[in-house]
Amino acid sequence: MRKVDLVEGAEDMGTPVLNLSPGLSLRANISWTFVGNAVNAASWFAMTIVLARLGSPEHVGQFALGLATTAPIFMFATLRLRDVQATDINNEFLFGDYFGLRLITTLIALIIVVAIVAVSSFERETALVILATGASKASEAVSDAFYGLFMQQERLDRIAKSMIVKGPLSLAGLGLGFYLTGSVFWGVIGLATARAVIMLGYDIRKAGMILSAAAEPQSQRFPAELPRPRWNGHMLRSLVRLTLPLGVVTMLISFTSNIPRYFIEGHLGSHQLGVFAAIASFQKVAPTVVQALGRSASPRLARYYALKKARAFRRLSIRLFGIGVVLGGVGVFVALVGGSPILTLIYGPEYAQPGLFGLIMLGAGLDYVATMALFVITSARYFRIQLPLQLLTTSSVLVACYWLIPSYGLIGAALALIIGYAIRVGSVLLTAWHAQRALNGLSLMGHAQI
Repeated sequence: MRKVDLVEGAEDMGTPVLNLSPGLSLRANISWTFVGNAVNAASWFAMTIVLARLGSPEHVGQFALGLATTAPIFMFATLRLRDVQATDINNEFLFGDYFGLRLITTLIALIIVVAIVAVSSFERETALVILATGASKASEAVSDAFYGLFMQQERLDRIAKSMIVKGPLSLAGLGLGFYLTGSVFWGVIGLATARAVIMLGYDIRKAGMILSAAAEPQSQRFPAELPRPRWNGHMLRSLVRLTLPLGVVTMLISFTSNIPRYFIEGHLGSHQLGVFAAIASFQKVAPTVVQALGRSASPRLARYYALKKARAFRRLSIRLFGIGVVLGGVGVFVALVGGSPILTLIYGPEYAQPGLFGLIMLGAGLDYVATMALFVITSARYFRIQLPLQLLTTSSVLVACYWLIPSYGLIGAALALIIGYAIRVGSVLLTAWHAQRALNGLSLMGHAQI
């Protein structure tokens, strides 16, 4: 039988958080996360192909604009709660606190999306796509609350299984809805429905099994009770103060990647936005590995940092950085060597712009390294410094887009991202180096006391 330990104070919340031991090994977690992210990334990539092949660049652009409008809002609403919960080694907050705050911020995000559509001058179909995308993002946000619990228990196989089913089902929903109606709106409705089904049918059930004090997850098909939030005003305010900078940072990261799309839509139109979005979708291939490694390594990195294991923390961090560099290099090589044939085969001849492809993948490579470094500094609980660093990156991309896109078009958009991501890599790596130096000092102090 598995050892189950109640976290102190859990009886006050109705849905106790448990420390289940043992979790999966790091290798098993990485393997599961890789497969889950691979299936999810392939599904999202296929969605762009479906819209490009069954529709036109305008349809791809419409879908991309829906994502670009809603993503920063919902990324802010997450407050990076999943990563904070996964690295909450000392159980500073209970699951009910994380879940309650997630429900509040998701509702606020939905209200903001509706308000933006109401006051903007979007065409009717585009406005409906944005609203449907917002509903899809809301379902994803609730699932993310349960993913944080799975990460904290080092059971990333449960996240992977959710994504393995959710990705293809979402693709089927989008493809069927678009094929039958020719409308991106109904395609996104199909996508949102698929996400809601998995959230209600799998994610919430698996979370309930962890949160039921008497549950035996391997043998019980349904939990004794469903997860529920804890409405403790003091704890919620404390959690907001801790995670608000991360929420702003995450919003800015999403906003930064979407800034070129806003400028392209405004200066070049939805057709060119569709071309750019289709080529840029290749960026989502390598993050399968980046997210698998980063998410899997975060709890382990946090434990090394908390236990002052400087050498182990440094070794794992360097491995993550190195993998980011390799993935970026492979992406650029593939784009330069086979860019035109690949784009023509997958999307069609009007998307074949190998030079643009190469520049986009160069920017993506820089982003992979920065993302790995971000996992490292988050595991070290370096939260507040992330906001000024990301503000620097976002402002750089914004200024670069303002100057480059009107003159150089899509090439200017790619160059703007390269400039911003290069600045991001330098600043985040410098912060990771500072975290390592601080840990070295703590480790030496510990040895001196012994």
